[in-house]
This record gives sequence, C-alpha cells and structure tokens, in this order.
Amino acid sequence: MLVNTKAKVGVFSIALKAYLPQFPELVPEFLGQYEDFKKSIPDSVEIIDGGMVTTKEQSQAAGEKFRAADVDIVFMQLLTYATSYNMLPAVRDLDVPVVLVNLQKVRCLDFDNAGIADWLGLAYAGGAVGEMVADLNRFGKRHAVITGVVEGRDEKVKAEINDWCLAAQVRRRFRDTNIAQIGRPYPGMMDLYIDESNLYRRMFLYTKQFDWEKMWAIADNVEDEKAIMDKAQEILDTFEVEGGASQETMWEMARYVLAFEEWVKEEQIGLIASHYDGFAKGQAGVLDSMLIPAFSMLIKQGVACAVEGDMKVAMAMSIMKTISGTGQLSEFYTIDFDEDIMIIGHSGSGDADISTEHKPTMKIVPVFHGKTGGGYLTQFYPSLGPVTYLAITQDGDGHFKFVVAEGVNEPGKILKIGDTNMRTRFSIGAREFNNKWCQCGPTHHFAAGVGRHIDTILKVAQIFNVPVDVVCR
Repeated sequence: MLVNTKAKVGVFSIALKAYLPQFPELVPEFLGQYEDFKKSIPDSVEIIDGGMVTTKEQSQAAGEKFRAADVDIVFMQLLTYATSYNMLPAVRDLDVPVVLVNLQKVRCLDFDNAGIADWLGLAYAGGAVGEMVADLNRFGKRHAVITGVVEGRDEKVKAEINDWCLAAQVRRRFRDTNIAQIGRPYPGMMDLYIDESNLYRRMFLYTKQFDWEKMWAIADNVEDEKAIMDKAQEILDTFEVEGGASQETMWEMARYVLAFEEWVKEEQIGLIASHYDGFAKGQAGVLDSMLIPAFSMLIKQGVACAVEGDMKVAMAMSIMKTISGTGQLSEFYTIDFDEDIMIIGHSGSGDADISTEHKPTMKIVPVFHGKTGGGYLTQFYPSLGPVTYLAITQDGDGHFKFVVAEGVNEPGKILKIGDTNMRTRFSIGAREFNNKWCQCGPTHHFAAGVGRHIDTILKVAQIFNVPVDVVCR
C-alpha cells in the first residue's frame, strides 16, 4: 500500500468477580486464556488492550481506552459466566460492532471427574451470550457472536476473526485516507453524483478536489534518471505492450507514475475518482493519453482509481482490494444467451493482481470511446473460478447500500477491443441475475475481486452500518 493504515481493534475479556475468591485457581487460568486469545488476532491490526474485566469500574476504564484510540471494532472474550455490567460500560459510547467471542478451552469435559472449577474455567460456553446480546440490542449496538473451541485449533474461529479484522481495516483505511476527485464526474451520469459532506458523515471519507491544470504539471520536477528508468522497467514488467516497448518509450509515463506516487503519499490519498472532458492538446494530451496505465500502476499498489469520476465505485474497489487483494472496475457489457453467461468488464485502469490468466496488455488506440482524445488502453485477464462483485449505491435520502453477488469466471470468447472482459456464470442464470441486480438500484459501475467474499462484505457493511442486498451466491 502506498498509504499504509492499520485497524485498531479493542480487545477485552470478562469473568464474574464472585467466582475468583471461591476458586482462586481460575485467576491464572483466565489470564492465560486471555493472553492466548490476543495472540490469535492477526498482526495486521493494532490491539487496544482493555484487559480482563471483572467489575464495572474495570469495564469503564476499558471503554475509556477504546474511545481514546478510536477503535474500529471490539472483540470481547467470554471466559466464563459474567453479568452484562462487565460489558456495557466498555462499549456504551462506541459506534462499532461488538464481537462476542465464546470460546471453550477443551472440546469436552471429563464428566466423571470434572469439578465446578473445571466447568467454570474450561468449558462454560454460551451461558452469558444471550444476556450480552439482549443488552446490546437494548442499547442499539451492532454485534456478532463467534462460538468455538481452543483445543485442536478451531480454524473456523480463526477465519471469522481474520474476516472481522479485514472488515475493520476497511473502516480504518476510509477513516485515515482521503479520496481525490480530479475534474468532475462524466456529464449526465447522475447515478455517480455524490454529496461530499454526506460521504464524510456516513463513510468517513474526506474528499480532496484537484484541477487537471495541477495534474498536468505534477511531473515537472521528476528528474531522477535512475528512478525513472526503474519505474519504466516496472511498467514493462507489469504490461505486455503491443508492438513492443523499451524503457525509453515508457520514460514519460514513468515520470508521471513517480509523480503520482509522491502526490498520493503527500495528500494521504487512498482512493481516486477522475474524469477529463477537455481538449486533450499539449501537455494535457500527453497525460490524458497515458492515464489508464499510470493509474493502473497505482491500483497495483493499493490505491483505488476509478474512471468517469465515480467515487462510489472507487470505494467498492478499495473495499475489494482490502479484503481480497484484488479490486477491478467493472460494468455489464453483454449477455451470451447461448451459454447463459454475463460478459462483465470495463475500459480503463485495472488491477494487475487480478490478471492471472495472462500478463496485462497495453496498446495505443486513436479514440477513447465516449471520451476525448486517445492513447493507451489496458486489458486485464481475470482469474478463472470464483469471483465476487460489489456495488455501492444510495437511496434518495443519501443512505448508502451495498449490492453483492458471487459467480464463477469461465473460459471462452470475449470482446477483442482492448477492454477487460470476464465471462461470469451465476447460480440463478444470466437473465435472472441481470434483473435482480438491476432491481437493487446499483450504479452502473461495480468492483470485482477474486474469490468468494460475501461473508466478509457483510461484516464490512455491519461496521459501516449500511444494508446489503445479496443477489446470489
């Protein structure tokens, strides 16, 4: 990532204070279980440690730490039975999901020999979860429950925790970076238009506006010849250029990529939405002709770059890149009714990490369809197998909504016009998929990511408190 962020995860455990003097051996047992639980949380996030809580006062202290750190999510480990006053003060003033982690240490008690301390310390699972959820509901808190067992390494628990940490990373990325808008949206694409204050209010993203005049001159001071040559080689390593190319022919593009990288870091930019609708002459024409591969180089490094000024699809691309490692701009192209397949793709910048079937290609065209000027087009060749699509849309009151679907990319013929295309089969068929997807009211752009990720996207939606329409799996 050109701009690095790290989710902040609040973590604490709870137990009933009354048990501890009765069974003093539970104290080291619970502390050990809590330490082991913290070690199960991936290093990709920063742990804000609220400690083991057995009183209301300790819970309040944990809550103060969580608020001061601006945590993105809270994990609460239930060590044994505890009353809900151990939990509520820690989360009362937070507007993030609370994940109740209900872990039993052993797979099964030795029922013939186990005593009360063994039951309370090793295998009290589930008894307090309902109480906690009841009070979280009454306090209007978003929540989830993970139940599992420590003995034997419960991979399902590990996967759930990792998914929640990925979802939390989306929130932190939106919170700590900015979205750049260069120019304005494509004229007339009213589904793309957005209220910047509403975006900041509901999705935490701050918008920085840039004029094209500034961008034309952004590479004027890039003069380090070695850095330029190295970046030119990186472009050649990323793309197969039609007709061949050399470091010299990629020189100007490499200068702009280097300039964009520095600009992204200086402005703390995690997402870019751009559109140029002027007369592509002089320096404007130079930059306009190479924007597609230049922005593709940024996408490769984790900066979501959307064409036509679409800020909502830039968010979708960023989410997919964060949770799946791939984030490709997409829209509907055509339907192959003979094979019951949707052809999905887009002209413009793309994610080289999605292009596993063939090295991305680059070629020069005299005209960008629907836009001024001409120049370099890039084509990516997405992985065959499972794929997830995510659209972000809004209702008339400005509330955001996610629209998601999973399908399978299959081999076969695609359009040969220099645009990225995928042949995606959906479980409900192309006709029904098209109908159901469109009836959800998405924008005409959406993001694609390799693999099946609806379950993680549902967690992202819970963190942002937005509804989700699941079209198909």
